[in-house]
Amino acid sequence: MSQRMSATLQMLLLGLILSGGPRLLNAGDWPAFRGPAGNGLSDESGLPAKWSPSENVKWKVALPAGGNGSPIVSGGRGFTTYAEDKGRERSLVCYDRRDGRELWGRTVKVDRAYPTHNTNPYAGSTPVADGKHVVVWHSSGGLYCYDFAGREVWKRDLGEFIHMWGYGTSPVLHEGRVLLHSGPGRRVFMAALSLETGKTVWEQVEPQEGNGERNPDNKYMGSWSAPLLANVAGKWQVIVGWNTRVVGYDVNTGAILWTCDGLRGRKGDLCYSTPLVADDTCVVFGGFNGPAFAFKLGGTGDVSDTKLWATEPSPQSIGSGVFLGKHIYRPNAGGPTTIECLEAETGKVLWSQKAGTYWSSIVSGDGHLYVTSQSGTTTVFEPSPDGFKKIAVNALGERTNSTPALSDGNIFLQTYEHLYCIE
Repeated sequence: MSQRMSATLQMLLLGLILSGGPRLLNAGDWPAFRGPAGNGLSDESGLPAKWSPSENVKWKVALPAGGNGSPIVSGGRGFTTYAEDKGRERSLVCYDRRDGRELWGRTVKVDRAYPTHNTNPYAGSTPVADGKHVVVWHSSGGLYCYDFAGREVWKRDLGEFIHMWGYGTSPVLHEGRVLLHSGPGRRVFMAALSLETGKTVWEQVEPQEGNGERNPDNKYMGSWSAPLLANVAGKWQVIVGWNTRVVGYDVNTGAILWTCDGLRGRKGDLCYSTPLVADDTCVVFGGFNGPAFAFKLGGTGDVSDTKLWATEPSPQSIGSGVFLGKHIYRPNAGGPTTIECLEAETGKVLWSQKAGTYWSSIVSGDGHLYVTSQSGTTTVFEPSPDGFKKIAVNALGERTNSTPALSDGNIFLQTYEHLYCIE
């Protein structure tokens, strides 16, 4: 895609962004977890709907190890992460997006093997890029920024983050700043750092009740939710789902604008997926069959009593859904394993389709929804509140927990064995 076309698309969509609606940026790049706006939405067209190990594969490259991070595409390059030696070596690799040729790789060595779950092999975070820089979060291994030639720009040691299930939050970029939710552990925080220097601009520590792994009732606790940027009444804020509450921060100062309690669940205080926002409505799903609820943005202070609806329990939510129009489409990892459609204003489940086990998030492009199961099968379906309308089921037969990336008419899929470019 030419620079002129990219600029034109940005201008056409600027009004939608400033109005507070879903942020659909220029086609071409998928520079962060869940896309340009972190909401799983893309304005891509001409995407493939059907593929197999031998059909519509433009290229694939072997990966030496697995990881739960997802691929990104920025400035003609693809990036992904993996970990080896029980997490003692954590790598970021850069590829030419056209042919999968490896351009460079950078490995960080960690002095010991940290705890994790066997479903989370240490490389749980998705990098983020802006066409010139790429930032990767290695948790206890540090936060690193490289230029597109692979030169280290800066690094930050932000401490140890220990959890029996490992780490999995992903940074985002906004106006020259890196926004980072540190992930589960004894000390957790939301921070903004300078993309140019790595210096901390602001930091807000989230109060914890418990030891980082267990709450005072000896139930599980932790948050792996990626931060989400939202334009509310013309001002940017960053929204984070913590283990007991959702918090909105002023993106410039870090000041807490509002809080909404309600994520404590019967099985623990957990949040895996990213909050979903459209217009002025925010919908949040707790983890491990925890609560789900919705509320209107624009309030200040404690807005817990203003919920539109709340339910508990809800199906196991690990991957994030998408918010389209007045409906939410989300994948469920258990209790039961389904894809379902909800009415955003009421929480009413309009339909539920039995399917695979999903840790991947749903993404939207070309009028289709895509979601990949842990067995490497991607289901393509229509976004319709009237019922599940399957378009295709595409099996690669390789284990994965990663989310597809949609870029310039291609779909990038990462498994524990390969990185695929589908055309």
